[in-house]
Amino acid sequence: MTNLAISPNTQEQIEAWLRGLLAVAWADGDFEAHERELIPTLALGELKPADKLSAITPITVEELAAALGQNQNMAENFLRTAVMVAIADGTYSTPEDELLHQFCHALGLQDNVLVSLRHTLCDRPQDELGSYPHIDVLHPVRDWLDGLEIQDPKVARFLCKMIPPQCPFERDIKLFGHKVVHIPPLCKLNPLYEQLVGLRFRALSYLADDCGEDVSEYI
Repeated sequence: MTNLAISPNTQEQIEAWLRGLLAVAWADGDFEAHERELIPTLALGELKPADKLSAITPITVEELAAALGQNQNMAENFLRTAVMVAIADGTYSTPEDELLHQFCHALGLQDNVLVSLRHTLCDRPQDELGSYPHIDVLHPVRDWLDGLEIQDPKVARFLCKMIPPQCPFERDIKLFGHKVVHIPPLCKLNPLYEQLVGLRFRALSYLADDCGEDVSEYI
């Protein structure tokens, strides 16, 4: 495989980036045992053998800030990808929100967008959030996420694997091997659905057009 793109990020920065994304993916604990084993392989496959051991250890906010905090553009792009990973399964939880705020403050970024995103929390009583806003209140969030730049093949591959090619809520419910009900796609009800789809498409395009990679395994 010939990689035509040159990443502006160092190996240390990419390791910190991927460890940060893994921390977000693990934050709410809402996955089964086999999924817990699967998620690290998404990132570990993108690292050199010598780096894989440290990659499966939780990253601290200090480590993240040391690796990414000196470049505001890089830090903001990391936070964008972290938000995308948090909402990739169709829900946004309090543990994910708290971790993202910790990352945001450690990187010296403004948390205005994350504050707006709190209106989509799935596990907080409505009276703690106030009245649910009109969907336009998330317009700044959508614009901010659309500004994500894909500049590294390792991060692009991780996002193509993390963001499902179809709605994760669409599924058949079976009883004794027989389908009893079909749950239709619900992701389009999520006001940030288009941002997820757009990010995955940009990551695929980057790998295919800029890196010259075969992306058929992600489709």
